[in-house]
Amino acid sequence: MRRILVAPLAALCALLAAPASATAGKSTMIDFHAWQSVHDFHQGANEGTAATPNGLTMAKPAGTTDYADPHTGKTQQFEYARWTSSRRALSFPATELIASWNASTPAETWLQVELRGRGGSSTVDSKWYVMGRWASADSLIKRTTVPDQGDANGFVDVDTFKAATPWTSYQLRVTLYRVPGAKSAAQVTKVGAMASAIPDRFIVPASGPGGAWGMELPVPRYSQNVHRGNFPEYGGGGQVWCSPTSTQMVLEYWGRKPSAEQMSWIPQGYTDPSVAYAARHNYDYDYRGTGNWPFNTAYAASFGLAGHITRLSSLTELERYIRQGIPVITSQSFLAAELDGAGYGTTGHIMVVVGFTRTGDVIANDPASPDNPAVRHVYKRAQFENIWQRTKRYRADGSVAGGPGGIAYVIHPRWLPLP
Repeated sequence: MRRILVAPLAALCALLAAPASATAGKSTMIDFHAWQSVHDFHQGANEGTAATPNGLTMAKPAGTTDYADPHTGKTQQFEYARWTSSRRALSFPATELIASWNASTPAETWLQVELRGRGGSSTVDSKWYVMGRWASADSLIKRTTVPDQGDANGFVDVDTFKAATPWTSYQLRVTLYRVPGAKSAAQVTKVGAMASAIPDRFIVPASGPGGAWGMELPVPRYSQNVHRGNFPEYGGGGQVWCSPTSTQMVLEYWGRKPSAEQMSWIPQGYTDPSVAYAARHNYDYDYRGTGNWPFNTAYAASFGLAGHITRLSSLTELERYIRQGIPVITSQSFLAAELDGAGYGTTGHIMVVVGFTRTGDVIANDPASPDNPAVRHVYKRAQFENIWQRTKRYRADGSVAGGPGGIAYVIHPRWLPLP
């Protein structure tokens, strides 16, 4: 659900209708919580870490450990320090959790984020699941998720934990690593998780106005297809870079961009080099793609912004962000016949919602466009809301697949309050 895969045109001729009763009377349960202040970090357990006004950092190593990088075959020794969050109690039993983090990782440092939880009335925690091994650069380690983490409590699907028995509480753990004797240390400004329990639904009705009709934010326009076939080592080529292309649009809307020196590895004269830079620095070496959701928001945060993954319950809610001047990146999956004007179908695709027409239709920067000027699209409100919010959909052959359930990337300056 993170790469754009365009279906054969012939397969899109048949569209099967879903029962409208599939969502009747069901509600959405979403909880995003972050630890990001000195007080928040003091509430957790510190093993060699310190909470400072600039974030959580390594004060004194708690020890050393060897790390065997599965993508290079190289084993290195690192100093480490660790922080474990306070327990987050949920008001509903959650079936899925996605962790997010914002950090700076100087050249000799990296970090790991883990998650554990409890279900029902249990007083026993699950094991720790690794949700990501992260560094802004890819020279010290290869940033990666970890495969094969399933057990009786659930499993990790790339960046999403799916609970076998719904969880009622959870904790996060952050481990900071650095080369022994290094003077610098990673610094975490925010770590959090979105917990959710989204009902199975094929059809989600359009929501009402949220105060942003007639508003459009001046977000730069980048097409992923301009990069078709380029840098295939990062996910197979630019034609599948919908996520980093969307993230880069929002990054540059906020006036942030990699420097010429940072992009010096890209050939001179390359079109839109910042998009190629984003693809490389979002690339997940286990997933083998650039669509890892929290890797994208962590990339944006490495430029001094704040970012996290959550779910939004409707376009009405999303409009509050547009009113605040914040574009929102969304995930969709659909047949070509389900989204007028797109001209393609996809098992999973990322776009940027930049505003709404005067009649409430969605204005989206859709990177699956032939060139940059063609990126701006207007999509019908009811169609867009359905393909973004639903959790079940029909394929062209009539089989059932999953849907995104309202996934959103929220990226904004740290000083700007969220609605």
